Amino acid sequence: MPSKPPLPPITMEAVYAAPGYLFRRMQQIAVSIFMEECKAFDLTPVQYAALIAIHTHPGIDATRLSAVIAFDRSTLGSVIERLQAKDFVERKPAPEDKRIKLLYLTRQGAAILREIIPAVERAQARMLEPLKPTERKALMGLMSQLVDLNNEVSRVPLRAEDALEHLGKAG
Repeated sequence: MPSKPPLPPITMEAVYAAPGYLFRRMQQIAVSIFMEECKAFDLTPVQYAALIAIHTHPGIDATRLSAVIAFDRSTLGSVIERLQAKDFVERKPAPEDKRIKLLYLTRQGAAILREIIPAVERAQARMLEPLKPTERKALMGLMSQLVDLNNEVSRVPLRAEDALEHLGKAG
């Protein structure tokens, strides 16, 4: 009976070099930078993504919004509630089914979106700033490829095309 190869040593260095650990740390850094740059607006990255999606697709419902931004539907409810409490989003019943609530930006929501964009752009630039331009391009290409190739194993796969097709709108 062949013997099993020995397991690698259990070390923190192995943890620090693992892709999952590095992705998690970069997520923490990205959120921190976003919150720093956007602190005056009191919006989280997910709230910002929701506002962009509602702006781009007025009248979207929460289920389709979840698919468009790849965010858990049950958690998205509280995100929408916070945006509504800030008077950035309003819910209106769907004409064909009053149980379905359609989402629209308010005037305040549209204004905050216009105002926050420069801060978001600064945050995005800061995340990649330590890298050389060619490294930034390579990293973004590889990350996009990994996200696309692993979409189906996500807890919330991106389903933007399906959601938008159902809305009858082009993405």
